[in-house]
Amino acid sequence: MTNCFSFALNYGLVESLPESVYTNFLSDVAKSRLPSPIRSLFPLEATPGMISLLAGKPNPASFPFTSFSFTARAPPGDPSGVPRTEEDIAVSLSNADLAAALQYGPTNGFPALVDWFYQLQSVVHGRERGEGWSLSIGNGSQDLVSKAIVALLNPGDPVLVQSPVYAGVIPLFHSLQCKQIEVEADADGISSDALRSILEQWPTSSPKPKILYTIPYGGNPTGATASIQRRQEVLALARDHNLLIIEDDPYYYLYFGPSASRPPSYFAMERSDPSCDGQAVGRVLRLDSLSKVLSAGLRIGVVSGPSPIIRAIDAHTATANLQPAGLTQAVAAALMNSPTWGHSGFLRHVDSVASLYKAKRDVFEEALQRHLGKDGLAEWSTPQAGLFFWFRLIAADGDGDSAALVRTKAFERGVLALPGTVFLPDGRKTGYVRAAFSLLGPEEVDEAMKRLAQAVRDAAAQ
Repeated sequence: MTNCFSFALNYGLVESLPESVYTNFLSDVAKSRLPSPIRSLFPLEATPGMISLLAGKPNPASFPFTSFSFTARAPPGDPSGVPRTEEDIAVSLSNADLAAALQYGPTNGFPALVDWFYQLQSVVHGRERGEGWSLSIGNGSQDLVSKAIVALLNPGDPVLVQSPVYAGVIPLFHSLQCKQIEVEADADGISSDALRSILEQWPTSSPKPKILYTIPYGGNPTGATASIQRRQEVLALARDHNLLIIEDDPYYYLYFGPSASRPPSYFAMERSDPSCDGQAVGRVLRLDSLSKVLSAGLRIGVVSGPSPIIRAIDAHTATANLQPAGLTQAVAAALMNSPTWGHSGFLRHVDSVASLYKAKRDVFEEALQRHLGKDGLAEWSTPQAGLFFWFRLIAADGDGDSAALVRTKAFERGVLALPGTVFLPDGRKTGYVRAAFSLLGPEEVDEAMKRLAQAVRDAAAQ
């Protein structure tokens, strides 16, 4: 691709794809969406001396809330020797922040939290402002991935999806009548060989897919984390075939594999990997979430990627729900910017959360082996991130259909899991099952695996 913009940073030169490139990626809906006649003028209210009669904002005198304080656990101590503390810390919103949180605010998010996320992407992924990308906050990453799909795909478009794929996006693609092209994945993540084969054999009479959807860390449902080599090969294919990668990564911070082998994100890799030297950045739309590491109920997700696409997502928000919830954003910003937390405290916190789930994974796998593995009733690969085990029931109702077994025999035995068919766009039969290990204690896990093994034997007996 030619005519790239160049940005001189302290640590090197970055080339970004020109904004005109994204015209071909944006959907007809995104390109035809009119700007909000009110919200598009909001920034002008900050003009010095301006008297605004613009928006129908409620008078703050009508709000009954006068202060907001909460307590939170401090993050664990750092490796330099600061001791771990279990003491709660008190956090209060300033009068100004509370007033801003209670009022209509910027479409892309609470400014203090937006700034904090920009800094996080710098600390974690090595991405700086001024590289042709921007970010926006949403009501959870599901809100943002839904809007991204609408912004990038027209009805009937083909879309490449890692398979098995997160069940929550299948209805989104289906509602647009998109042709979901499954790219197989294994314990090392999405298969670059399968992706290459699909792209190279694509019929010349039909337009190639322009979007690849993948969950590279702790993939839902498989728990697989894509290796560095796979990521390098997929990113190279994205460049060769003019693809945009939707990197849906809610389990990035729940990695508990060997730290020495932790792969970088696609968002980081397109900027820093030596194999990408001389290549323009701008092929990754990254989604992060605080749901798994801070609180699911806060409903805070963030999307980072090429500015034209982020603007299209913001335009959708401006007409759909105006903005993400102000108060929950202000709560998160107050905690993250508190002296005890900050970015280093957040990273220590997520490390402790990952350790929690590693211990739960180990307990689950021991019970899985004890009740199903040793008798050859199931097989699996050990997840290195996330919340799920993805295992194949060897005698799934005699014909490889885990859905029939889970919905009848397992239910009758008093255990629930998700049959693998719900993670396959075409809904075909499969012997796989997804089980979440995030909540249950050791005794409940053991009993659940015992009941599931009995259900498999019941099915085999018939």
